[in-house]
Amino acid sequence: MAVERKKDADQGPAELAAEKTAKDKAAKDKAAKDGEQAKPRQSKPRAQHKASEAKGTPDAKAKGETEAKAKPRQKPAAKATSEAKAKDTPKAAEPKLSETGKAGETGKGTRRRRAPARRPSPPNEAIRPVVRAQAKYLRSSARKARLVIEHIRGKSVEDARAVLRHTPRGVARDIEKLLASAVANAENNHELVGDDLFVKEAYADEGPTLKRFRPRALGRATKIRKRTSHVTVTLTPRD
Repeated sequence: MAVERKKDADQGPAELAAEKTAKDKAAKDKAAKDGEQAKPRQSKPRAQHKASEAKGTPDAKAKGETEAKAKPRQKPAAKATSEAKAKDTPKAAEPKLSETGKAGETGKGTRRRRAPARRPSPPNEAIRPVVRAQAKYLRSSARKARLVIEHIRGKSVEDARAVLRHTPRGVARDIEKLLASAVANAENNHELVGDDLFVKEAYADEGPTLKRFRPRALGRATKIRKRTSHVTVTLTPRD
């Protein structure tokens, strides 16, 4: 006791106070450590722990709600921009449908087709009349008639008459009569001058074929085909 008192007397009041606070702090730390070791750890059941994690604590919920309120939504802005773009861009013209393919018909095997575009006629070009004459069932094949009419296509009426008059083929006589008929139609029905016309179109189509038979050797019969043709000539005045 005498030694401790002597030691306290040697130390100052500030040193004594610091030593006392250090001792108190060490005692508190030791008591807290002992209390933690003595306190048993409370563990939650596994299922309850998972449920609590799934639901989330009220603090976390509140925090998520505040963050959601604070963050501005971007989807409406994107939608607004897309609506503005759609409004600015002009609508494409709807395709015209033909009479057979009406809008709204979705039958099996039907196909929506666009109506063919009409070619606008030149504004300064006058509409020229076209006179037509046709000879049917000529007793000549279409091939023989084509060999003749190829020489008069695109020529004037005078030149066509001269070509047909000097052509040795028999079908040329019939085509010459047909040309005279077309000129008469133009003069009488359309009040046109025959000398001002030219042959715009001239073509020959096949007609029905007559079947005949001819006797041959050993009692056989051979077929004979007597072909016919339809010849058409169109005339129009020159420019």
